[in-house]
Amino acid sequence: MSTKKYKKTNNEEKKEGSSVGKEILSWIEVFLIAAAIAFVVNRFLIANSVVPTGSMEPNIMSGERVFGSRLTYLNSDPQRGDIVIFRWPDNEKIYFVKRVIGLPGETVDIVQGKVYINGELLDEPYLAEPMLEEPPMHFEVPENAYFMMGDNRNNSADARYWDNHFVYRDKIIAKVGIKYWPFPIEKVE
Repeated sequence: MSTKKYKKTNNEEKKEGSSVGKEILSWIEVFLIAAAIAFVVNRFLIANSVVPTGSMEPNIMSGERVFGSRLTYLNSDPQRGDIVIFRWPDNEKIYFVKRVIGLPGETVDIVQGKVYINGELLDEPYLAEPMLEEPPMHFEVPENAYFMMGDNRNNSADARYWDNHFVYRDKIIAKVGIKYWPFPIEKVE
C-alpha cells in the first residue's frame, strides 16, 4: 500500500483562493443590497421613532418604539385623532410623537381641563384621566398647520407649552400605525 501525500497544484490553489474570493464578494453584494433596501424603506415608506417619555400613555408607553407610514399623507391630510411623527417646531432636529387635536383654521380653547374646538367640547375617549385645570388657553391654528397634544395631558410637553405652538404640514413625517417594541406588535389608535 502506498502512502503518497497528495500535493495541490498551482492551478488547484488558484481555484480555491478564487472560490473564497467569490464567496466574500457574494456576501458583500448581499449586504449592499440589504442596506440599499433598508435605506429606501426607511427614507420613503416608513418612519421609526421611540417615545422617550410618558406623554402618550396609556396608548404608547415610555420607551416603546413605533413605526409610521410615510405614504399615508401623500394624497390626504392628517385628521383629528391621528397619532403622528413630526419635526418639533422648536428644534426641527428632534422628532416628536403626538396626537392631532386642532386642524388648519380652527380655534382650540382649553378651559377648566377640557378641550374645545371652535367652541364645541372635544370627545377624547383615548384619555386615561381628566386633564388638570390650568388658566384658560386660546389658540388659532394657522392654515396648513396643526395643533398637537399628548394623550397623558398632565405629563406632556405639547403644543400648549412650546414657543412655536403649531406644526406645519410639511413637518409631519408619518402617521403612526404600530408599536413594535417591546413585543408584542400592536396597532396604535
